[in-house]
Amino acid sequence: MQEEKFKKNTDKEILMELMEKYGDMVVRIAFTYVKERQLAEDLSQEIFIRCYQKLHTFENRSSYRTWLYRITVNHCKDYVRSWSFKNMIPSESINSERTQEDVSAQILEREEKKLLFQKVLKLSVKLREVIIFYYYEELTIEEIADLLNIKESTVKTRLHRARKNLKRVLKGGETFE
Repeated sequence: MQEEKFKKNTDKEILMELMEKYGDMVVRIAFTYVKERQLAEDLSQEIFIRCYQKLHTFENRSSYRTWLYRITVNHCKDYVRSWSFKNMIPSESINSERTQEDVSAQILEREEKKLLFQKVLKLSVKLREVIIFYYYEELTIEEIADLLNIKESTVKTRLHRARKNLKRVLKGGETFE
């Protein structure tokens, strides 16, 4: 088991392995909250510092992955509620770098995914986080409920509402609720 391998290492080695294995995931989740790449990378560093400081409290009731998800979500929610985030002027747009590829089908598919992701980012935090965890991070409804500390039925309801909102917006309808 992967988790057993972590137990035999020092805290620094565990942290390095966690950063290597889950670093991209932490940045992606942070980005869904703050919508700015550099800020998401900064937050991920803070998250791994917090993780290192709390490694001794890890009790093996869940996997390191779930534990790190929880730390990431809580840290991002705290940051989004903070004064500095609410009063900060965005310095970067959501648009990512465009790569030039020869195959127009790949470009079109990438643009469609980008457009969809931008629409997901416009959802409210409660709807956005369940969509991200379910579709992008491929967590189960049970895992999402545990991670967010809500009932499974609440996760299902939020998924339903998020899909409904996205469908309406993608068809050229109204704006988000």
